[in-house]
This record gives sequence, C-alpha cells and structure tokens, in this order.
Amino acid sequence: MGEAPEIAFNRPAVEGRELDYVQQAVNGGHLSSGGEFAKQAAAVLSAHTGSAEALMTTSCTAALELSAMLMDLQEGDTVIVPSFTFTSTGLAFARQGAGLVFCDIEPTTLGIDPEHLASLLDEHVRAVVVVHYAGVACAVEEIRAVLADWPDVVLVEDNAHGLFGSWRDEPLGSLGRFATLSFHETKNFVCGEGGALLLNDPDDVDRARVLYDKGTNRHAFMLGQVDKYTWKDTGSSFGLSEMLAAYLLGQLEVRTAIQAKRARVHEHYAAALAPHAEELDFEPMRVPADRSPAHHMYYVLLPHRDRRNDLLELMLKSGVQATFHYQPLHTSDAGRAFSVRDTECPVSQDISDRLLRLPFHNNLSESELDRVVSVFLEAATATLPDR
Repeated sequence: MGEAPEIAFNRPAVEGRELDYVQQAVNGGHLSSGGEFAKQAAAVLSAHTGSAEALMTTSCTAALELSAMLMDLQEGDTVIVPSFTFTSTGLAFARQGAGLVFCDIEPTTLGIDPEHLASLLDEHVRAVVVVHYAGVACAVEEIRAVLADWPDVVLVEDNAHGLFGSWRDEPLGSLGRFATLSFHETKNFVCGEGGALLLNDPDDVDRARVLYDKGTNRHAFMLGQVDKYTWKDTGSSFGLSEMLAAYLLGQLEVRTAIQAKRARVHEHYAAALAPHAEELDFEPMRVPADRSPAHHMYYVLLPHRDRRNDLLELMLKSGVQATFHYQPLHTSDAGRAFSVRDTECPVSQDISDRLLRLPFHNNLSESELDRVVSVFLEAATATLPDR
C-alpha cells in the first residue's frame, strides 16, 4: 500500500450553482461590476446583517480602504488596530494618511483587549478597528463600554473571518459603523478574490456610492435621480466583477449547508482533542457561551514557540498541512514605520508564537478528520519535554 494522500490545509469547493451562474453571467454579456448577480449577493448580506447597504468589492482590503476614505482622515489623525491581524487591517488606514496605534489582544477570543484599548484612546483617535478572530466575536460589550466615553470614534469591524457568526444574537458585521467581509479562497464563502463593505449608518450610503463608483454620481444616474453623471469626489474602482459575484451567489445560496459542514469539522476537533489537552499540555480553541462562531478555523495553543514549531514539522512530515498564523504587526518593519507611538503587545507576541491551525475546509471526511487528530496527538506526545 502507498502512503496516505496529503491532507491540505484549505481546499475551496463548488457547493451549489456557482458554475451555472458564471455561465449565465458570460452568456448575459455583462461581465463588469454592478450586475444582477452582484445585486443579489449584496441583498443576501444586507438581509442577514440589517445593513443599510452592502457594496461588493474586489477584496476585504478594498472594503477597508473604502471605509478609510469615507472618514476623510486628516494629518494627525490616528487609528487603533490590533497587532494580531493581517496587514490589510492597518494598511488601509495608513494609505489614507492615518498614524497607527497597535493594541494588544486578550487571550480568550484573541480580539482587541478592552483594557489596553482604554489606555490608548486620546483626542487624535478617529477609529478603532476590531477583528473577530476565527469567526468568534471579540469582547463586544467591554469595547462598547470603553468607546461610550468617545462617541466620535468610529468602530470598524474587520469581519473577514466572521460572516454568519453572532454575538448575543447580533450578527457579526452589524456592530460597527462600517464592517468588511472577505470572499478570498481561504474563507468560508469564496469567489477567488472578493469582499464587501457593509454600511450600518444610512447617512454614509450616498457618499459611499460616489466613492465606490470612481468618484462619480453614476448610481444616482442609474436610478434616474439625475439626467447625467459627472465627477463629484475622490474614489476608486472598487466593484466586484459579475463573474465573481455569480460564483459567490452560488455559495451564499447554500450558506446553511456550508456552515453545517464547517460546524461539523469544528465539533469533531473539539470533541476529539479536549480529553487530551491536560495530559499533552495544549489549549484547545475556546468559544465563550454567548458567541455563535462562524466556524472559520480551528486552532490550538502550545506552551511555547519551539514546541509549536516542532509539532508543526512532525505533522507536515506525516502529510497533514497544519500551519501557524499572524506575525505581530507592531514588530514588523512597516508597522514600526506607520506607528505613531510604541505600544507593548505581549499577548499578541505570545499567541503568535504558540498558535497552530489545523486543516479546515468544507469537505474533510470523517476519516481525514480522524487522521488529523491522530497525527496531532502523536506529534504532541512526541514533543512532550520528557519524551
């Protein structure tokens, strides 16, 4: 018998009518942005989150950039972002001229630490960007309490991981003035590359539409509100092509089935690993009781970096593609360049050193999940200090 095939960390899958819809888009002759498939995908997102508008974008990065443009950031303005996140969370605001202030995370949900956030707020802060890591809501109640004393500070949700997750029955993506989504091939719902900006304040919709349409009032023209459209404001080309929107709609239509598959993967890992955590000295992923996770990933925490790396190496040698995640932004070259002041983010560094992500995609079979668990437990046993 040959060796067992490698288990990929991620594998995008066709789940519904994606290919039929792409063919329909091609046959329909409208391939650029603003088509019917994009409108239908946006309607699904708005209906779920209750947003005033959902603008389909080329990426989550683009959606963050559009939110930054809407703030009209000025010299001296700062934006607080978590250190433990992808570069886009900070890059979008640095591009618009804001200085960055890096905030540490708390160790339960790996979202922004409210206590550290409170110590960083001052009269220069225009916005706070939160991340719902792994699709688990951050410390929403505590962050809201901190921001209550700063009513002019904008809350932005980088919800790349969290679509269809919730906090106390409030959908992730509905909690900030702006929220962004990702449909990159590594996410729960995919179209290769894509994203969306959710506008939760109706007052932002008209101007957002102008910025979204390359600085023109084209949307008002299409609605018959003006007899021609012209250049009105700054902006860019943010729109998602109709072919990608068609693919995405095929995924969103079967969102219940996709989320059920991903919940099964999460539950399998959680049930199989928890009984061994104390003996083998690792921490399973935690989900507080008042959160409904989006099931974006499953991770464990090892005691220190060396053991995490050794364990990863053994798993990869056994054909299981586990991996690590973010390197703290506050220690990066660009992070130091865009930061307006040094901050200490020890939890971000600690989590970055210890976190290991297990393979996670829709169609992992029971036998593949069992193999991942078995390989992880064998590697965890082999890397115990007294072994």
